Amino acid sequence: MSTDLADIGLGGLALSGILVAVALVLSLIRRLGVERDLVIAAGRALVQLLIVGVALRIVVDDTDPLIWTWVWVVVMCLVASWTVRRRAAEVPHVMALALVSFAATAVVSLGVLFGLRVFEPTGRAIVPMAGVMVGNSMTATIVVARRIVAETRDHRDLIEARLALGLSSRDAFAPHLREALRTALVPQIETTKTVGLIALPGAMTGLILAGVEPAEAVRVQVAVMYLVLGSVATTASVMALGVTRGLFTSDHRLDVGAPWSTGE
Repeated sequence: MSTDLADIGLGGLALSGILVAVALVLSLIRRLGVERDLVIAAGRALVQLLIVGVALRIVVDDTDPLIWTWVWVVVMCLVASWTVRRRAAEVPHVMALALVSFAATAVVSLGVLFGLRVFEPTGRAIVPMAGVMVGNSMTATIVVARRIVAETRDHRDLIEARLALGLSSRDAFAPHLREALRTALVPQIETTKTVGLIALPGAMTGLILAGVEPAEAVRVQVAVMYLVLGSVATTASVMALGVTRGLFTSDHRLDVGAPWSTGE
């Protein structure tokens, strides 16, 4: 067996499947009824990652043009936006809003990391960082969009009362916008607070397994965590502002004709 922890081989990969079998056995014992989902999830993960592993050869080779790397990033943003559309279907134009949100966070987050040369702008660095950015931002984007819809449905009377008192639509909805953003951001903030104390993050774990010195792995992980915080905050904020603008008419009235804002 190889002594390199980063090379587990096909045999090691097959043996790691024992852990999936453990999950299946526990599901059967406890009658959870998720056996089929577990098998599908494990199988899809394997197939998708194998395909990605082959495709990544095109973009991580330093001799290949960066255009393929950026095409990959665009595809990631499109797939993530489509996923947001599926999971927040009650929000109109949500896919377009999600795409704008991911584009904004890509400009901000990747612009800082690669424009300021925190990391060298190579395919080997851009693709993983973009994946971290999109993957972590997607959940916050879905949460904030759905939370804004829920806040509008739950507090419609209060919002309309503020509007009747002469407040602008921005001021009338401000407390609910803040609540939606807090709901989306707090989980990532709490995760960042406990990083290293409860669990070692994925990037750091992978680097250490690959033989990188722990101190260097820590530096990379800190940069990644800051990337996640910045990208989640940016994407959630852009999405929240976009969804909120659609709540009101141009003369500062709640768009009560929209079923997604009234619960109809």
